[in-house]
Amino acid sequence: MQFKDIVGQRDTINRLTSIIDSGRVSHAQMLLGEAATVMPLAWAYLQYLCCENRQHHSDGELHADSCGECPSCKKIASLMHPDLHFIFPTATTSRVKEKPWSGEFQGEFRDFMLQTQGSGNIDDWYETLGIENKQGLIREPDADGVVSDLSLKAYEGGWRMMVVWMAEKMNESFANKLLKTLEEPLPGTLIMLVCESDERLLPTIKSRVQTLRVESGKRKEENNAEFAEMLVSWLRMLFKLKMKELSAQVDKMAGLNREQLKLFLQYALKVMRDCFLNSAAGVECHLGSGDEKFDAQFPKMITVNNIALIEEALNDAIFATERNAYAKIALMELSFRMSKALKKR
Repeated sequence: MQFKDIVGQRDTINRLTSIIDSGRVSHAQMLLGEAATVMPLAWAYLQYLCCENRQHHSDGELHADSCGECPSCKKIASLMHPDLHFIFPTATTSRVKEKPWSGEFQGEFRDFMLQTQGSGNIDDWYETLGIENKQGLIREPDADGVVSDLSLKAYEGGWRMMVVWMAEKMNESFANKLLKTLEEPLPGTLIMLVCESDERLLPTIKSRVQTLRVESGKRKEENNAEFAEMLVSWLRMLFKLKMKELSAQVDKMAGLNREQLKLFLQYALKVMRDCFLNSAAGVECHLGSGDEKFDAQFPKMITVNNIALIEEALNDAIFATERNAYAKIALMELSFRMSKALKKR
């Protein structure tokens, strides 16, 4: 993967290459943003890091790139570099029926990355694994894999590299073991976290990694357009609470897969906060309903009297979704709590 193969992100790419060129490579880094955008950047970054003949350009938007031809570049591009390791969410499958961990799925994951060129998201990966609606996690056995892989001498004599893909999926046991590795890294070690949301990461983990936030890609924009329409339809029904119509809307929302539903609820939470800022401080808020009157009036309904209740209800629904709660029941409860909160203007 070369930087030239990535659409846009030129400022971010130039910042990444300058970090390597300056010799200020941190042993623990995190690229934070949409996985489909961030993973190609991480891949190209590691290829540039290991490249034996880096290319620099005095003009043009792209200041530098890997050569793409040296042995290291070819090994990273094919994900066959012996010093490159991956940790990622897993769950039990028809093949691995208990104690799943990344070591059981290395071949599938590398094939998945090569087929999608790093642009696959967590839903695509779950579909590849065939785990349906199970919640993938990064567990304690994965931490033992990190320690084992990074304790080995580098085969190529350079960097030992570990990519933790979708790092927000790590459980507490993994996080605590990873923390010890971050605190006492061996020389020549690079741990790269690829993360869409750092809200669930331990503060001690976040404080020990160098974080670069990456602008969201096209997929998030498409999601937001779909989410905006769904959110406004749902909000309209919370005022009248006609059970037949509300039930049909909840069924539609529950039809999202678990990860998409979590993204929708997080989107709704952000919109509610923006509406509150609109009401309290005049910050512009776009609901995107297509109804100018509704878009103008609704933000006024989110006030200091109900914003805390709304945030609590949505955060509880997000938590329930992450814990595999039955979506229709969780969303119906959320609807009643939201309806009650909206009346406390």
